[in-house]
Amino acid sequence: MHAALSRFGRMSLAAAALTVAVAYGVSPGPAAVAADEAWAAPLPPALPWDGASRSLVRPPGDPWLTPAEASGFAESAGLDGARAFLARLDAASPDLRVLPLAHSAGGRRLDVVLATRGLADGGLEALPPGRPVVLVQAGIHAGEIDGLDAGLMLLRDLVPDHGADDLLSRVTLVFVPALNVDGLARPSRWGRINQRGPRHAGWRTNDRNLNLNRDYTKLDTPEVRAVVGLLDALDPLLYLDLHVTDGADYRYDITFGWNGPHGWSPGTARWLDAVLRPAVSADLERAGHVPGPLIFAADRLDIRRGVVAWTASPRLSNGYGDARHVPTILVENHSLKPFGQRVLGTRVLLESVLRLVADRGAGLAAARDADRALRRSPLPLGFARRDEPAGTMRFLGVAQRIELSAITGAPVARWTGKPWDGEVPVVAIDVPRPVAERPSAYWIPPAWTEAIERIRLHGIRHEVVDAERQLDAQVARLEDARLDGEVYEGRVRVRAGVTWTARRVVLPAGTVRVPTDQPLGDLAMLLLEPESPDSLFAWGFFPGVLQRTEYAEAYVMEPLAARMLAADPALADEFRHRLATDPEFRGSPRARLEFFYRRTPYWDERYMVYPVVRTMPSRTPEAGPGLR
Repeated sequence: MHAALSRFGRMSLAAAALTVAVAYGVSPGPAAVAADEAWAAPLPPALPWDGASRSLVRPPGDPWLTPAEASGFAESAGLDGARAFLARLDAASPDLRVLPLAHSAGGRRLDVVLATRGLADGGLEALPPGRPVVLVQAGIHAGEIDGLDAGLMLLRDLVPDHGADDLLSRVTLVFVPALNVDGLARPSRWGRINQRGPRHAGWRTNDRNLNLNRDYTKLDTPEVRAVVGLLDALDPLLYLDLHVTDGADYRYDITFGWNGPHGWSPGTARWLDAVLRPAVSADLERAGHVPGPLIFAADRLDIRRGVVAWTASPRLSNGYGDARHVPTILVENHSLKPFGQRVLGTRVLLESVLRLVADRGAGLAAARDADRALRRSPLPLGFARRDEPAGTMRFLGVAQRIELSAITGAPVARWTGKPWDGEVPVVAIDVPRPVAERPSAYWIPPAWTEAIERIRLHGIRHEVVDAERQLDAQVARLEDARLDGEVYEGRVRVRAGVTWTARRVVLPAGTVRVPTDQPLGDLAMLLLEPESPDSLFAWGFFPGVLQRTEYAEAYVMEPLAARMLAADPALADEFRHRLATDPEFRGSPRARLEFFYRRTPYWDERYMVYPVVRTMPSRTPEAGPGLR
């Protein structure tokens, strides 16, 4: 990589951009410039940058100039430009192949690129066995498109001449150039008001208006289903998701991170902390970039009040990778840095990661395998914020002042473009909450086909009961169930209190048993424990259990209640106490009758009962007859 940094001399990025733009005739016309100026976002001042990675830009006239380079980094390649460039690479090199992966919600083809030495004929099975795989995806939010153009540059530099030291003979790169092809097919000048380039970028969501990076647990979109299928088929040693961040101004131009050792893959996190971060950060610094950890402001008005050490939930790519025990890195370039600077930083990071996996991947594989062998109990189902800061960090910031806005009447931050260094609190979200004891298995009745299908799509091992089965299990009764007041990612989410009780249950043939003694057992728990924030229950996969379907008429329930009171003095005492202490109950004839109806055999025993039951290790053997 360091040889590559000096391959094309030390032409400044600005000079290269102007030279290439003029050479290719891509300068915007006067009308376009006037329109842009009228609606141009008043971004904070840009910080000067002149990093060594600018030497990675190919000079004008080079036959392998990427579309972004050809525009002087004014534009991204876009969907058509990327496909055309990749088709040329595919035709030029036997070590690169572009394959259709799936179709988007809008029916557009979603491609995947395989890059490695010794590709055989065929699809994913053509990859050389035993070689570590790095899976990289760009454009899950198509407005945050830096990764596509960085990936094109990297592939161009690795093939057809294989780079300086034949890196692709030691590692396989699998690249999804644009996961959200629907959003990329909707280019707009006005999609990212807080981002400094490119001039046109795609939209955040797909054609169903769903955010793909909220879909990893519910798997409602064909795009994320395709990615999960890749994770299952490839078992990559490292998985990267490339983004551009929002929020405050600061000096870091590329930030990256993962869930920490408190998360679901502690050994992997420790290896990434100890080995990958210092190595990749050093490469980025040598190339003139300012790397940092993921930066999320604890207070969007004043970042001096702290940054959040966040733990991603499994609905997000990096949280899902953590729960699945696939080492996963979230990359967030800083939106206020120029597009070219962001692309080049991503280009440097990708090559650095590939070299590290090629040279030291065995240590990461050992850490990952140790995480997959863990059978934690209790298991965190989510993480809450600490009451007090976890410490401080030295922060490479940008000076700001806070003024009262005449528009909003509220304080607003004004960024000055001048460096500011300081110690800021770190607000950690790492307290396990809620938690669940590990069952031996979950049992999903066959009526709940949508939930069963998701278990299959995640690649979680499961078995089907051939015949009716009786067993001692734990059953969850739902209390105070609440539907969210608005739609979120195409679904209405559900929350409820849960009380587990032991019961003898009869399960019909076709029931699906999901054991937790498997590498994806943690993921199974996060999907099937109803109190998990990302459970299938929370995402609304079991709405039918929340509705009443049978009722008792007053003309029959009232005389039955009188008979019950006469027959059961304890019940009579309970009823009188409730009348005396609960005014709402006392004033509701319906609530009074339901008090008795619930205590009759006519009451629906499945109402407000979670249909998935669980068996605990002390109660039920891990396997049994009648399974196939």
